Amino acid sequence: MTRIDAKFAELKAEGKKAFVSYIMAGDPDYDTSLEIVKALPKAGVDIIELGLPFTDPMADGETIQLAGQRALEAGQTLQRTLDLAAEFRKEDSTTPIVLMGYYNPIYNRGVDQFLQDAKAAGIDGLIVVDLPPEEDDELCIPAQAAGLNFIRLATPTTDDKRLPTVLQNTSGFVYYVSVTGITGSAEAQAGNVGPEVARIKAATDLPVIVGFGINTPEAAENIASVADGCVVGSAIVKEIGAGKSVEDVANFVASLADGAHRA
Repeated sequence: MTRIDAKFAELKAEGKKAFVSYIMAGDPDYDTSLEIVKALPKAGVDIIELGLPFTDPMADGETIQLAGQRALEAGQTLQRTLDLAAEFRKEDSTTPIVLMGYYNPIYNRGVDQFLQDAKAAGIDGLIVVDLPPEEDDELCIPAQAAGLNFIRLATPTTDDKRLPTVLQNTSGFVYYVSVTGITGSAEAQAGNVGPEVARIKAATDLPVIVGFGINTPEAAENIASVADGCVVGSAIVKEIGAGKSVEDVANFVASLADGAHRA
């Protein structure tokens, strides 16, 4: 059982929905980013999604693209992202960390070496948005064998014919993208999301977490109410990009977490 599996079992026993927060590793710089990550569990975050900065992101809107640029300009690398996770693990051995990014930096390091390093750093799961199920032998299968969850995205365009393929080697949870488009591009609507979550849950026992288009405590509550939890990324990253203090960012995250946990 991974930390992700254990966290969902714990939440289920408590009758609570999951709140997942995304931040870009190294944004605006390594030290500030580390302090923010350390503050997230106390703010009510159940699972941390740690963005791996990359020069050519294809699923991210302007807010997260700019965060990646800030991080890269401040010297963030794959190694420093793993170092950040390892540093966090010195104080927190239970909060799951999901590394979210693109395949290029992983391929560059070499899959076996990357998985060994990620495991040692305390990473629990991977979301690699540009590796479709047809490429599962590339990273997904080796990651599962190494004890890491491989989390797949399902979208409004994932029809009933495609869904079994998407779910085939997914573990940890299913990430349902609530809108057709990039991050931060539109607001998620519970009325649209609910039936889609139900459709996915009919095909898998995995928790379904909804992300993209959630930017207020009310939206977090509404979306979590029709799923097993929600993810907020761009809204948090926007606060960091505006130069808010670690305390202010943590307070904003706490308001979102409270919304999700009310669901």
